[in-house]
Amino acid sequence: MGVTQPRHRMSYAKMKGLVSFFTALLEGKKGGFSNFIHKLVSDHQIFQHLDTQTILLQESLREEREEEREAREEREARREREESEGGTSRLPSLLENETQVKPSDFHFLKVIGKGSFGKVVLARHRQSGSFYAVKVLQKQVILRKKEQRHVMVERSVLLKGLQHPFLVGLHFSFQTSHTLYFVLDYINGGDLFYHLQREGAFPEPRATFYSAEMASALGYLHSLNIVYRDLKPENILLDSGGHVVVTDFGLCKEGVSVGGTMQTFCGTPEYLAPEVLLGHAYSAAVDWWGLGSVLYEMLHGLPPFYSHSKAEMFENILHAPLQLRRSVSQSARSLLQGLLEKDFNKRLGGEHDLAELQGHSFFLSINWDDLLARKVPPPFIPNLSGPCDVRYFDAEFTLLPVPASLGLSDMSANGAFPGFSYMPSAEVGVTEP
Repeated sequence: MGVTQPRHRMSYAKMKGLVSFFTALLEGKKGGFSNFIHKLVSDHQIFQHLDTQTILLQESLREEREEEREAREEREARREREESEGGTSRLPSLLENETQVKPSDFHFLKVIGKGSFGKVVLARHRQSGSFYAVKVLQKQVILRKKEQRHVMVERSVLLKGLQHPFLVGLHFSFQTSHTLYFVLDYINGGDLFYHLQREGAFPEPRATFYSAEMASALGYLHSLNIVYRDLKPENILLDSGGHVVVTDFGLCKEGVSVGGTMQTFCGTPEYLAPEVLLGHAYSAAVDWWGLGSVLYEMLHGLPPFYSHSKAEMFENILHAPLQLRRSVSQSARSLLQGLLEKDFNKRLGGEHDLAELQGHSFFLSINWDDLLARKVPPPFIPNLSGPCDVRYFDAEFTLLPVPASLGLSDMSANGAFPGFSYMPSAEVGVTEP
């Protein structure tokens, strides 16, 4: 579930409102759907006069069988992995082990985000006093939208990303009969879209720093055979020290080895790579297109091929040349042209992944070892008075009442989300994050 931040930039806000429904249907769709979209893009007259919501609903029904087949294959692959590891998963299940973590262990303080399946709430653990961001998802909504697979993928990726400084970490996950709970690192420095909204664009050194930390996170995921597939400013948070934290792993694809490809049609319209839009098989290089799109937006204030018209925006992604401001440095120009190369076989990072970016002149000022050790000073430090300071979250969220039902400890669970619950043995005593 992505946390949806409200848009206040006028032209951009109108576009976001128009494509919100479209974006929801993009998630998890296969290449056949993208071919259908490309046909619409190719015929502007048809695209502009058809009822888009009706068409997309019809197409989503057509693809349900394909999604079910993919989910079945993933279940079989997971079973094979568990058998190869001795017949059991390496991670303990909260419910199976009858551990004590439950909703009533947390004091839910403030709503800090809202998404398709529920809310994100700032919570303090009653025993330890530790602060967490708790993503609370409604099972009924997930089941109705057939998004169980994405939820379980997010859980799996969260567990694998615990050792990287620029990926949000999972501390616990548990479920009640009606609700799923992800207990995550609490990151309260605001997302990149919030800061771009206030400042318009970033100076190049600031964009360099953020891009380097994002690239490091993506390279780590790729080393685990995970492709992220949804990089955008809303999914990139700043922690209290000013460092990047990538979040929201629902659209990740696991098991993509070096040179491997996938074909699922998913992402956010403004940041879709050409090969995804065309419905072609694509590789992990899709993430480097995403990084190029975010870097472009940090320097220009808008995504690289943005247009009010969806049809025109898709045509721009597929065919329009990259337009860069004169103020962009030569090294930034070179990097953007490499990352936003429409042919993913020629795209920077497509062959040797992160190593190709690390050797680029744009990152000449970055010591990558120091960066990974968080020794490179951030160019901006959020002005926070403490963990309860929510100034970088929109008031549209923080003024919402916290549902009283969140603290109820009904720990019975149904079989729709087996293996969801998790608590590492190191945190049985609930230590500080």
